[in-house]
Amino acid sequence: MIKRKVVLRFPASVVEHPFISTLAKEYNIVASILKANINPRKEGNMVVELTAEDIDYEKGMDFLQTRGVLVQPLEQQIIWLEDRCTQCGACTVICPTNALWMKRPEMTVSFCSEKCVVCERCLKGCPARAVEALYLSGE
Repeated sequence: MIKRKVVLRFPASVVEHPFISTLAKEYNIVASILKANINPRKEGNMVVELTAEDIDYEKGMDFLQTRGVLVQPLEQQIIWLEDRCTQCGACTVICPTNALWMKRPEMTVSFCSEKCVVCERCLKGCPARAVEALYLSGE
């Protein structure tokens, strides 16, 4: 069983097709949608975490690509530099997935990379620059 975070980019010509349900029904791929921007008759993109057996994953990716969907590995992640953090909590207010949150009753900032969808809001909101983007090599 593999689990991968990928970015799916949909051209306007296919943006209204039910790709996620097809991946689930025909290829046994579980898709957790982490972030999406889909507009009818316009381009769309989606960050998803896909879980499947290796062979099902490969067949599902072939299906998407033959339909015009661009599949890219998620090449960036956010890292939290705890020693640089001043515990102000500014990042926790703007994090849409609660990957950064205020631990209570201690009132300290905590971070869970598994919840992060790399929206980068925390990069702009942290006055101490305690969060950074890490660029990874693609597959």
